[in-house]
Amino acid sequence: MSRRNFNADFKTKVVLEALKEVNTLAEIANKYKIYPQQITNWKKEFLSGASSVFRKGKALSGKSEAELEKDRLMRKIGEQAIEIDFLKKRLP
Repeated sequence: MSRRNFNADFKTKVVLEALKEVNTLAEIANKYKIYPQQITNWKKEFLSGASSVFRKGKALSGKSEAELEKDRLMRKIGEQAIEIDFLKKRLP
């Protein structure tokens, strides 16, 4: 049997249903044809990242401020490298 991959929307739907606690994990797992432990893992992952939704200045990509600054600087370096190459070609 091949391994199934689930998209973020499906995982979110399952986790939110689990958090409502209307049904047991076993019932939810049976409904979606997945293992209860998988729901538990997704739930832990979801809750561990939940606070990032409310952080100011946090990009939707999930990158930290330092990573965003690094990306910005790398883009700037790339732009400058292109300009330098262009100017070198223009020299006699």
